Amino acid sequence: MISVQSLSKHFGKVKAVDDISFEVAEQETLILLGTSGCGKTTTLKMLNRLIEPTSGSIFINDQSILEQKPEDLRLGIGYVLQNNGLFPHYTVEENIAIVPQLLKWDKKRIAHRIHELLEKLHLTKGQLSAYPNELSGGQQQRVGLARALAADPPVLLMDEPFGALDNVTKSSIHKEFKELDELKRKTIIMVTHDVQEAFELGDRICLMDAGKIVQQGKPVDLLFKPKNKFVRDFLDEQRLQLELKSVQLCDVQQEINGFNSNESIWAVMDKLKSSGNHAKEFEQLMSAFYQYKKQQAHE
Repeated sequence: MISVQSLSKHFGKVKAVDDISFEVAEQETLILLGTSGCGKTTTLKMLNRLIEPTSGSIFINDQSILEQKPEDLRLGIGYVLQNNGLFPHYTVEENIAIVPQLLKWDKKRIAHRIHELLEKLHLTKGQLSAYPNELSGGQQQRVGLARALAADPPVLLMDEPFGALDNVTKSSIHKEFKELDELKRKTIIMVTHDVQEAFELGDRICLMDAGKIVQQGKPVDLLFKPKNKFVRDFLDEQRLQLELKSVQLCDVQQEINGFNSNESIWAVMDKLKSSGNHAKEFEQLMSAFYQYKKQQAHE
């Protein structure tokens, strides 16, 4: 779906992005993870030509983005910013309708799509006439996501989309993000510096440092098969929680009634704790988890 090959961006003598390559499969969520200044946002902005690369290639569906007009390219890519990027003097309805109007959709089709997204993103019809400053941070972020999804683009780019939210709101939106059918049909590249967010939302992760990709792979790959000391140290502080969120029931070959085999150990533990009277299942689960860790260490 998306192929990035030997991509670089230099600002004078500074190599903001230094010869990186990665692939993103259709309907996959890839996370660009790293500290400030590592090149992840610069990389994201090159994907929709907000920043032009110094060298390298970017292909979406086997077509070079450099062979397209930037404005045409962006109409087919949803873009979500950290501070939502909403136009303050536009109502919620006007903000969501921007791209469909540029694509010359008729009013009936635009109205139908807006009301469809309102329901999916837990916004109300009464908020359509509101302005962004009249909404909470979580509501603004939902409107920003609705605007990015309005024209149903196949690709979604997200730059620290939940970074300005408090932890309680962020947790709620993360849950909605994972369950939203609209997003399950998208190819998504998300930038974040939040390790927990990366491991919770990403199918794969590219860990970046100093303009380079240090390691890329599934969350469990980075945890149990770190490429070097930088990767180990980057994840060490939150390692146990990350492991519990990354390892699934099917990985530890456990079956517990009422749970999907693709649920994470963390999610299962949380549900067992909430329902009570599951001490035996909890003990078996943790025993299987530590056995899995032991096996990974010896592979």
